[in-house]
This record gives sequence, C-alpha cells and structure tokens, in this order.
Amino acid sequence: MAHSSVGGPPGLPSRLRTVRPDGTPVYRYEQRSGVPPVSVACFDTDAAHAGLPPDRRHAHDFLVLVYVEEGAGSFAVEGAERPLRPGQVYAVPPGQVIDVTAVFEQSRCRAWSVAFTPDAVPALAAVSPLAWAQHPLLAMFAPGVGHGLVAEPDRARWSAWLTELAEELADPHRLGAGEAVAGLLTRLLVAAARLAPPPSSAAPDPLVERVFTEIEATFREPVSVGDVARALGYTPGHLTTAVRERTGRPVLEWITERRMTEVRRMLRETDLPLGVVAARTGLRDATYLVRRFRDRYGVTPQQWRRSQRARP
Repeated sequence: MAHSSVGGPPGLPSRLRTVRPDGTPVYRYEQRSGVPPVSVACFDTDAAHAGLPPDRRHAHDFLVLVYVEEGAGSFAVEGAERPLRPGQVYAVPPGQVIDVTAVFEQSRCRAWSVAFTPDAVPALAAVSPLAWAQHPLLAMFAPGVGHGLVAEPDRARWSAWLTELAEELADPHRLGAGEAVAGLLTRLLVAAARLAPPPSSAAPDPLVERVFTEIEATFREPVSVGDVARALGYTPGHLTTAVRERTGRPVLEWITERRMTEVRRMLRETDLPLGVVAARTGLRDATYLVRRFRDRYGVTPQQWRRSQRARP
C-alpha cells in the first residue's frame, strides 16, 4: 500500500506504469537486479503517515499482502470498506483499486505490507495468471475472498515472520538470502491461505472462466481484445468493462499478463533468442517484446534473464 510515482518509499519499490481512463494510477513493481521480487514495509500512521502513497486511490500490477499489528481504522478495496483491526490480513490482487483516503484522515494503526510478484516463489513462477485463483498458495487472493483474521495466539508468529523477512531483504545478496526470502514468503502465503474459506465457497464466474479459457487457447497468437470478444459473442467495450468489474483488470491486461508469464518462463528456462520468444508468445518481434517487457518490469528481457541466472 506504500508506493510512489517516482520509485516508492523504502521497502516497496514501485513506479507509475499507466493511468486508467478514470484517472486511477497503476503502479508496477520495480525489479532490482539480482534481488528477489519481494518488498516489505512496516508503516505506522501516527508517524506522519510515513510510507503511504501520494495517490490515495491507486492500483498495482503486483500482489500485495497486508497484516495489521495494532490500531484501528479502515481503507477501501474496489469501493468496499475494509477495517484495520489487530490480526486482520488482506490480500489485494493486481488491478484492484485501493483507496487509502481513510488511512490518511482517520486511521491510527501499525501494519505490514508485503508486495511481490509470483517469480518470488518457485512454486508460482511458471503458474499462469489465469490460474492464480485456483492455486493453493494464493487462496486468499481468489475472487470473493481477500481477507482473514489471525487468531490472537498466532499474531506474534506473524510479526516474527515479517520482521525476519524484512531482515533478509535488508541484505538480499548474502549467502542463502534468496532461499530464505522465498521460504518466508511461502510460509506467509500458506498461513494466509489457511485463513481463507474453502474454495467451494467462492464459485468461479462463468464469464471470466470463458474469457480465461479463450485467452489460454490463443495468447501465443497475435490475438486482440476484439478477437476474444468476437469469439465469445460480445463487443470489445462490453467485455472489457465486464471483466474489469469482475476481476479488477481489463481483458487486454490479462492477455498481456499471460504472455509475459510465458516470456519470463522462456527467458528463465531456455536460451532461445528474443525473436523466437516473441514469436511463441503472440508478440510481433524482438523489438516489440523488449519495449513491452521494459514497460512492464523496468528492465530489458536480457537484463532480467541475466538476473535470474545469477540467483542461486
């Protein structure tokens, strides 16, 4: 929840990626070479709201997990008010709009915010974003879930995990830091998933399922939003609006996210040249791939590939 249009405050590096038609800024995760894509910030609203974003209504293109240690207040996700109470955990998927106006004006709390991309956890690195809602580690990020309450006897353990994670990230280049970060983040995700209701309590949306099935079948081709809409019998505008309302992201972002997940997998696991990677992920050519990748992650595909090879 703590970000800046010019790089973000210490702990959560992010940069303005785009601004939606309604004026909502969307921040992307700013990857640092050789560092796991995980960032932790502990903020206390009594400390002059340190670390809170200048844009009170904003969205991310990465995942955010929030844990409240103490205090009271509220913020909003997609227009729904969320209380800030001791032990509350919130999972904010990419694309959902967060409004922290109430945090500025009336909240008094101490909380942790963990921002990460799926590449931070080996079990998630190659998982399609279209399947995030079904992955056990991301159960709290599934539609209709988004929050849980840590039992009082377990709260000290959560604080300890987050403190240790912050310590590991303070020196991410030391021996074993990458493995420790991945292990601690996995532990937090498992603990959060156990707070979520059973999967059957959040039935999948039929329209979203159809859209995701079509994207999965066609993303390797130069498919557009119009192509997906026509295949399902909708106009592009109607489908974009409906999917954004139900998932927090428009159809084009889901197509791009799916392509970029496959691009990252190919960069990480193969030595294929960029032209081949582009051709196999529905992108026009290597030049276009480089431009889209840099816009999305802040580094070139070659730099990202080298950083992945440098990690243990």
